Amino acid sequence: MQHAMTRVAVLAALAAFAGAATLAQAQVKVGVTVSATGPAASLGIPERNTIPLCPKTAGGKSIEYIVLDDATDTTTAVQNTRKLIGESKVDAIIGSTTTPNSLAMIDVFADGATPAVSLASSVRIIEPMDAKKAWSFKTPQTDVMMAGAILEHASAHGVKTLGYVGFSDALGEAFFAEIDKAAKSRNIPLVVNERFAPKDTSVLGQVLKLIAAKPDAIVIGASGTPAALPATTLVERGYKGKLYFNHGVANNDFLRVGGKDVEGAFVPASPVIVASQLPDAHPAKKRALEYTALYESAHGKGSVSAFGSYTWDACLEIVNAIPEALKAGEPGTPAFRHALRDALEATKDFAVSNGVVTMSKSDHLGLDSRARVMVQIHDGKWVLQP
Repeated sequence: MQHAMTRVAVLAALAAFAGAATLAQAQVKVGVTVSATGPAASLGIPERNTIPLCPKTAGGKSIEYIVLDDATDTTTAVQNTRKLIGESKVDAIIGSTTTPNSLAMIDVFADGATPAVSLASSVRIIEPMDAKKAWSFKTPQTDVMMAGAILEHASAHGVKTLGYVGFSDALGEAFFAEIDKAAKSRNIPLVVNERFAPKDTSVLGQVLKLIAAKPDAIVIGASGTPAALPATTLVERGYKGKLYFNHGVANNDFLRVGGKDVEGAFVPASPVIVASQLPDAHPAKKRALEYTALYESAHGKGSVSAFGSYTWDACLEIVNAIPEALKAGEPGTPAFRHALRDALEATKDFAVSNGVVTMSKSDHLGLDSRARVMVQIHDGKWVLQP
């Protein structure tokens, strides 16, 4: 009887071990959902193109990247997140490209206890911190940082009144809120506030209202190539004031579509797009030049954009956290995912292409003001401003 019980116990132990083994993975799996098609494609394509450049090993484990396209659609982004967690059993997620998509994904990856690093701008992706956003991280500079940069520049260059036109979505609303706060702190009245949809083909009504209010400068709170539409219409209608854009336009597709209509406009941007113009002492220069060389060797000179760099930084941060997470468990297990989340949150003084990252329980971005630069568009190129 005792022998039979011992045999049962051994079999039970072996079964438990086998079950645990099936949960673990020999490699780390990183799921990626980006907007490679749809209105944000000019952002999502360089993000997707960056994944093959990301490190393939960490802590003695190989890394598999599973890439899906969410077509700039919130429903698809949520479906992709569910698929990556439920079917692919990923250990971490990178994405999505846009603020609306990233916000829509939070419930899913938090419920799945899987850390996610967003490539979108809004501070609302990581604040206010709560149990769900404890699983949410991001690499792009926040709208708070960039709105502050715009108002600092505008105030220093004689702007007395401001207008705003932005997307009629979470990005446009979030960026307006930060522009409004920054403008009030400098006593610059925001005299007109308009919206348009990313797929709109005309913004004439909004532009006529903007021009009628006669602001010294107009902020366009939009991303990708659709952000060029208000600028083109403003120029066609004779607007002569300053134009500022959200940092969601920092790629060559935007310059191509905007053409002469965005000439002279200002953009608070990632150091990556002016890497060669940065002072040697700038903390982002080394990594920014490294990423630029990698991307341009694969896609041609002048092809680099800020959006791909956000993906690269997300990969670097995850890779940096993997060795610590492996101390707690094997890839594919809840213990590993929890430890990976903790290790990301504990990132300290880590150089990436956009600056130096030091995170905490209340800060899941970890960048400071050194991660932003002001650039102006001259002759179809980004030019660093003093």
